[in-house]
Amino acid sequence: MMRTLFACLFLLSALFGSSSASAQSSALVNDSNYIYRSMQEARLYPERVFRLNLSKQRLDSIPSEIFSFTNLRELDLSRNRIDSLPAEIGNLVFLERLNLSNNQLSELPREIGRLRQLLFLGLNRNQIVRLPETIGDLEQLEVLELWDNELEDVPDEISRLQNLKLLELRGILLTQEQQTRIDQLVVKSAKVNMSPSCNCK
Repeated sequence: MMRTLFACLFLLSALFGSSSASAQSSALVNDSNYIYRSMQEARLYPERVFRLNLSKQRLDSIPSEIFSFTNLRELDLSRNRIDSLPAEIGNLVFLERLNLSNNQLSELPREIGRLRQLLFLGLNRNQIVRLPETIGDLEQLEVLELWDNELEDVPDEISRLQNLKLLELRGILLTQEQQTRIDQLVVKSAKVNMSPSCNCK
């Protein structure tokens, strides 16, 4: 009799414990603040992926499945080995934060301009030579980090970033003339950080 009772109690405990764990897991993936940290996990709930952090994953390219996570708000791909940004990045129209710092990018696709909700764009420590004119389409952008790149100049369209608060250009070789031009282009309320000018161009 006692054995039967203990067996029933054990089964009930296991059942409710499993149900509780399942409910907790479901609550997590439905939470827009939950950060997915692996593609394996994100693939299970593609429509629920709002935040994805794949930093330090030794990625040589961006997993194509990411571009189907159309509800993404934050994407961190920093500290990888990514050398190109596909045009499909423009599919992620709800992105608010995109961090691609510490990679091997040399350019950005024109489609970057489709990310009209973007507030933060981190591109530090890449090999970017020039920015596309469509950078000016990022009307909500507040922070643009570009320090330690190979930029030859910035496009006139940067003047359209009227919500910009910080433009980070340290570690980039720019002449005094170029720096003056940038200061004139950027909205007056924004802070622009640049290294001392050079006589290199």
